Amino acid sequence: MELILKYFPNLTETQIQQFEALEALYKDWNSKINVISRKDIDELYLRHVLHSLGIAKVINFAPGSSILDVGTGGGFPGVPLAIMFPECQFHLVDSINKKLKVINAVAEELELTNIKTTHSRVEAIDETYDFIVSRAVTTMPEFTTWVKGKVARTQKNELKNGILYLKGGDLTEELKQYKTVKAFLLSDYFDEAFFETKKVIHLPLKFK
Repeated sequence: MELILKYFPNLTETQIQQFEALEALYKDWNSKINVISRKDIDELYLRHVLHSLGIAKVINFAPGSSILDVGTGGGFPGVPLAIMFPECQFHLVDSINKKLKVINAVAEELELTNIKTTHSRVEAIDETYDFIVSRAVTTMPEFTTWVKGKVARTQKNELKNGILYLKGGDLTEELKQYKTVKAFLLSDYFDEAFFETKKVIHLPLKFK
């Protein structure tokens, strides 16, 4: 939890309590339903919570923004972002229902009313959002086909509507076809070695 406060010192009391509660909640659920690997659960704040909040370093979502989290798994990046941006709406989608059961229980326990979950493939979602977030569920070219037509026309934020993708490694080849893509290095924001090759990729998408 010190990690979160180190990089986000201006949290409200409610946010601090919510972030603090995550560890016990996820450890309890993980003992029943394996949503996070055993190695990672011991580094929950570094590998999952702070990593998710890398997105909050590159954008301060405007109140009223809507965000779709694709392949959310145990709720990352959606749950930490929902705590960070209580005035935004988050739709967390995954094709594995048991993981959503964990997210729903966590959201209920933390009284996060700005989260909804859907058990579905993202292609079946028929709504539009200001941003689509995810943690490296596939390559960017495949991901863009999944989310085609799901980006809202009206702009509310400084960054253009589109994809915010958490990914690591050398992405030169994967991203070379995109002229408007921008990579934000998480090592510019976080000191820990875990973030050395991690990035937030912003790809604006036009409303179709």
